[in-house]
Amino acid sequence: MFTYFKFLVIGAAALSSVRAETHTITFNNKCGHGTPTLVQNGNILSTGGAYTSNGPFVSAIAYLQTGSCGLNGESCTLIETTLQNPTTPGSGSSTDISLIPPHSFSVTSGFGYYNGCDGAGADCNNANCPDAFHTSDQTTVQVACQVDNVSFAGRFCHCLGFDY
Repeated sequence: MFTYFKFLVIGAAALSSVRAETHTITFNNKCGHGTPTLVQNGNILSTGGAYTSNGPFVSAIAYLQTGSCGLNGESCTLIETTLQNPTTPGSGSSTDISLIPPHSFSVTSGFGYYNGCDGAGADCNNANCPDAFHTSDQTTVQVACQVDNVSFAGRFCHCLGFDY
């Protein structure tokens, strides 16, 4: 009986020390118009407010809805993100800006990580932006973060840089 009780106590202590995976997505819109929009699997998760994922946040998109963007950001500057704790080297979070048609430059857009990888991100202020995908083979524009529970800030019409 003592061994079983000892096993339960050790197991409970181990579980209480594990921190659940969470990622928060926030927006900073300085355009004076438009609605920051966060979409995952065709579902709008946020229209400007902070959104927290309790667990991995895979294959989501964000854009500033100015009235001309489709549900999946068509005709607009698109930010694509996956936020997840790395389980092996290189398997953590990755975010990028896409101008691959049917997406096109609409407003200055950018992103930056926080709560880890602070200062890592990208900005795009014109249609020829070198920090954005223009074709699907430009994988060097992806910005990775290999830190647990990293969060992401999307920025629209901001001064270039990391002003969250």
